[in-house]
Formats: sequence, C-alpha cells, structure tokens
Amino acid sequence: MPLNCGIVGLPMVGKTTIFNLLTGSGAETSSFYSGKTGSNRGVAKIPDPRVSFLSGVFKPRKTIYAELEVVDVPGLVRGASEGQGSGNAFLEGVRGSDALIHVVRAFQNNEVLHVDDAIDPVRDIETVNLELLLSDLDLVEKRIERIHAGKKVKTEQQQELALLERFRTALESEQPVHTVAMSPDEQNLVRNYSFLTEKPMLIVVNIDEAQAAGAGYPGRERLIEVAQSRGIPLIDICAKIEAEIVELPDEERQEFMAELGISEPGIARLARAIYNMLGLMSFFTVGEDEVRAWTIKQGTEARKAAGKIHSDIERGFIRAEVVKYEDFVSSGSMAKVKEKGLFRLEGKEYIFQDGDIVNFRFNI
Repeated sequence: MPLNCGIVGLPMVGKTTIFNLLTGSGAETSSFYSGKTGSNRGVAKIPDPRVSFLSGVFKPRKTIYAELEVVDVPGLVRGASEGQGSGNAFLEGVRGSDALIHVVRAFQNNEVLHVDDAIDPVRDIETVNLELLLSDLDLVEKRIERIHAGKKVKTEQQQELALLERFRTALESEQPVHTVAMSPDEQNLVRNYSFLTEKPMLIVVNIDEAQAAGAGYPGRERLIEVAQSRGIPLIDICAKIEAEIVELPDEERQEFMAELGISEPGIARLARAIYNMLGLMSFFTVGEDEVRAWTIKQGTEARKAAGKIHSDIERGFIRAEVVKYEDFVSSGSMAKVKEKGLFRLEGKEYIFQDGDIVNFRFNI
C-alpha cells in the first residue's frame, strides 16, 4: 500500500488542480466556493529519470514508477472548527495521511475571488494551521473525557492522560503537537492518534504566469521567512502553466518549457519533494519483463527491502546482487559492470542506497 499525502488549504486556491496534476485525475474544480464535503483520492506517480533511462535500456513489457496516494479534502474556511462553512469534519479524511501538502494562493484572478478578499499567503497559512490545531485539540479533549468517564482510570491510562494534558496545554497555546517532547514509551501510547499538527508539511504556493516569469508576489519574503523558521519546505508552482504542459503532446512539451525557461515540470519537483520529505527512496529491479521502482524508507536493510517485493523473498533471503545506478550508467551494461568489479553481493544487514539496482537470491 503506497504512503499517503493529504492536500489542505482554503477554498479556491487551486488544491484540486494540484491534485489533478499529481494524479492525472479529472476531479471537478470550481471557481466559486461550493461548500462540498467529499474528498478526492488518487495515486501520483513519482517522476524519476532513472526509471525512464533503465526502461530505455531494457525495453521491458512494463515500466512501473514509485507511487504515492494523494487525498484532496474540501477547502477550509476561518472558523470551520466552530461550524463555519462546511465545518472541518472532513479533515478526518487526511488524519490518516503520512504528510500534508498545504496549497496557498498567490495568483491574481478577478474572476476567482479569494475567500478573504485579498491575497496574503502568510495569513492563509495561519488560518489553516489554526484549524488543524483546533481539530487536534478537539480530538484530545474528547479522549480525555472518555478516560474520565470510565469507572476506573487504569495505570496505562494515567500515563496517557498526563501526556494528553500536555498536548492540550500546547494546543491551547497554539503550539503544534510535534513541539511536545515525548519519550519512546509516550510515542507508543499515542501512535494511533494521527495528530494533524504532528505530520510533516510542505507548502505549495500557487502562482500566476507573471509571477512565474519573475514578477514575484506580495508577501513572498515574509512567507519564506515563516517557512524557514518552522523548517517547512516551500515550492512555487504555476498550476495554470502546469495544466497546459500536461495537455501538450510529448514532442511539443519540451519546446514549450524551453520557451518559458523551465527545465522540468514543477509538478515533478513537487512529487519528488513529497517523496524526500517522507524520508523515502527507491531501489530498482530490471529485466525484459519489467523495470520497476520500489519505495522504501531511507535506512532500510536488504532483507526488509526484499519483503517489499514478496514476503517469500524476505523469508528465504540469501543474498542481494547490487549494482549502483551510476555504475550501470557509466558502464553501459551489466556485463561491463561485472568486468569492472562493480557488481556486489550483499547480506541481509546491508543498508540499501537510493538508486540501487537489485536482484535477490532466495530459497524457500
């Protein structure tokens, strides 16, 4: 099952357009606040020139890129936690996500009015962040009430209760859950809570064509300062241009991007930024039947990585035949790799590196 990213933001900032660009979906977008409460779900391929290169060499029947599941929830409005607009109950749709993509608007469009009547990315970030905080606070308070409603508070519940009280204090002070220091035992106590303010976040600024051409946008310097002070990655994307790129035939796409001074689509940068933010990397399996990128966490050992392909391979693991992607490219073929002594046999405790080309030896 692929990891999951949730897209959040105010209405009419381009969230669903970004979702469609990532997933290739055709989810309906709107130029007005519709008050919808349904979420969109899709799968995003992670563009990787290494996979494309390997596919060109081996010419397999199938080429499979790494994937991430993406959830697009309806736009939040100020006061959603108090029932304004559609409320924020639909935030449960991203509570199970591994990370959040926060789309904010910098583009100008008189036909698509901003819900707060003026463009101010930092204000919008604070608006949404407050709703995430209040959603977590509501979760904490309800759990505290349930524990106290029981006939007797058990020992493990006492520990949980003490931690929840610390969360409540932080959230009431507008501090996210990730700022609360926890021991490994405490982390285990609340591992199933999936707090929104504990998740890693990436900010996507949706800009217009003039801004993309170098005009900049109001509040950009302040936004960069805020993102850097909080350790949040920030990416500018012109969704309108990205949508035009997607519609072009392959032979016209590169020419169009060259005219705009774009080396690669912004949506590709975004997909990779999400991948990196989650601490993920890819290893490759290659052959005439299939070239495939497999997603694993950075620091994964060989035997556990084998389990991504099949549990039988993990259970019967003997050795991993490993070739570095760069060595394969410079050598030109597996035969040349072996001639140069760049082909390695690794044991179960070998830590996989991003871009390793692997074949597993196993016996069951």
